[in-house]
Amino acid sequence: MALSFRQVRYFVAVAEAGSVAGAARLLSISQSTITEAVQELEHDLGVKLVERSSHGMSLTLKGYHFLRHAEKILAEVSNARRALEENSVPTTGRVNLGVTPLVASYILADLLARFRRALPLLEVNVVEDNHDYLEHLLIGGELDIAVMVLPQNLSLLSLEAEIVEASPYRLWLPLGHPLAQSPEVSLRDLADEPQILLAIDEIDQAPKLAWQQLGIRPPIAFRTRSVEAVRSLVATGAGLAVLPDLTYRQWSLEGDKIDARRIREELPAVSVGVVWRRGSRLSSAASQFLSVVQTYRSTRHRG
Repeated sequence: MALSFRQVRYFVAVAEAGSVAGAARLLSISQSTITEAVQELEHDLGVKLVERSSHGMSLTLKGYHFLRHAEKILAEVSNARRALEENSVPTTGRVNLGVTPLVASYILADLLARFRRALPLLEVNVVEDNHDYLEHLLIGGELDIAVMVLPQNLSLLSLEAEIVEASPYRLWLPLGHPLAQSPEVSLRDLADEPQILLAIDEIDQAPKLAWQQLGIRPPIAFRTRSVEAVRSLVATGAGLAVLPDLTYRQWSLEGDKIDARRIREELPAVSVGVVWRRGSRLSSAASQFLSVVQTYRSTRHRG
């Protein structure tokens, strides 16, 4: 049997939901239908894509690799439908776009690919920097639009923002760690656990503030600006990490698996948003890019 779009869609839903039951609720179909489709997909590809456990379903290394291709397949189909629905002819033009480091690592490539496919005649010039500098460039008119991790102190008097994604924090830990016994972990359990901090886009501030409020001071084993370094360090047992789900991948570059668990305490989710200068009239090219960002948001949340 040939690989089908239905199989790919159901597989991605299982990967995002973490279980067949969750995928079934998301798609409003029976669990047996999804299980059958994933098993057919594994048979067609000749590899095992998922592993079942008491915590749900997790991807194998091959499954993680295939997920990247599967998401691209769904995005291509979505873009093809969108292109057929559009009546206007794409114009030439240029978008000056700003991004913060986390966006550059995890969202930018997909956004640019979607934009090029939908509007190949439009040019995008990208600037990566911290949110303070991007805000300065937006207010000064040097950037048309920015996609950034939204800081708590964003100047909403001068800027408008629309949330693209809200990513909750989870605890990353190596395979077999005692805290992995439970599906949910309290931050209090981390009091004596070495921590790996990711020092970009201020995402380390929320866990540090939570520790302070709980009166604990977990030892800091390492600070880095590289998510791949965090993965490798956690996977090899150098420490644990509290990071937004947006950055989570099950495997390090070395092929070691990383577990993740929900956090019992409420931490503010990391919000990624598209930002532009309040009161300014967006160019046609910038408006088209904003439309692509909104399409990205709807496909991410729809599964």
